[in-house]
Amino acid sequence: MNILITGANGFVGSALVKALSKNKNNSLTLLDTAFSNVQRRSEEGIRFVEGSFSSEMVRQEFLKDGSDVLFHLASVPGGAAEKNPDLSKAINLDATLSLFDEVAMKSPQSRLVFSSSIAVLGQDLPQQVTDDTPVSPALTYGAHKAMAELALADMNRRKLLNAVSVRLPGIVARPLSNSGLKSAFMSDVFHALKKRASFVSPVSPNATLWIMSVQQCVANLIQASSINSDNLALKNAITLPAIRCSMVELIEEINTQLNNQSNVVTYEPDDELERAFGSYPKLETLLADSIGLKHNGTLKNLVNDVLENL
Repeated sequence: MNILITGANGFVGSALVKALSKNKNNSLTLLDTAFSNVQRRSEEGIRFVEGSFSSEMVRQEFLKDGSDVLFHLASVPGGAAEKNPDLSKAINLDATLSLFDEVAMKSPQSRLVFSSSIAVLGQDLPQQVTDDTPVSPALTYGAHKAMAELALADMNRRKLLNAVSVRLPGIVARPLSNSGLKSAFMSDVFHALKKRASFVSPVSPNATLWIMSVQQCVANLIQASSINSDNLALKNAITLPAIRCSMVELIEEINTQLNNQSNVVTYEPDDELERAFGSYPKLETLLADSIGLKHNGTLKNLVNDVLENL
């Protein structure tokens, strides 16, 4: 199977590459701004394309052999998008729409999985989010993701593509970095507590999160790639199931599994950040459930999954 991945050197992308490369029948083409020489030497049989997918020349090189499945993960993250909306538009919207058009021309029968986000749902959500909850993005990142979802749904309707948008919750635990992700605190807490270092939570103890381990996220992306859009009851955007927990519940479970006895966490809530990333209500995902997309099962399972791979 010929599989293409944008953002292949990112947190989710590299985990997806690791999972897909286990099947020697898969031929992978990876696109990102840079890959290390170590990666190139260790990944035999994989084609690497370096550069920004905002470049038409780079996209042409990336797509030249066609695809059976394409995972579009590359994006400017939320915090960076809010600081630089022009860059977000160039990457998260304009280049993304160009990629959709080019895939439709080059490989119209291929399966395209677009990595969207729960950011499309916005803030001040109802007491329970369902498949019918309307999108109402409150940040630039979510707005551009919602626009791309809508364009992709229209291309599906017109039979130009066989595609699906998958809305990711908070995926943990990302490496420590200046990634521009406003939700990075959900990952940073794992790193801090593993090192038994102090951690200042930017949300209150009772802030509620939707989270998923990167391993479960990858399993869901692969599962989504096998589902035909004709089976999605006219809904081409799927909100993934997620573990809903409070910040203090997450911290307590991490400490329990690490056998941490001392409390090294303090709370300095940022009201704006908590409103955006720590106020998630109950979640019902009947469509995702019906096609085999899953969360980690329990918070204990999620934390164990993350710590084993941290």
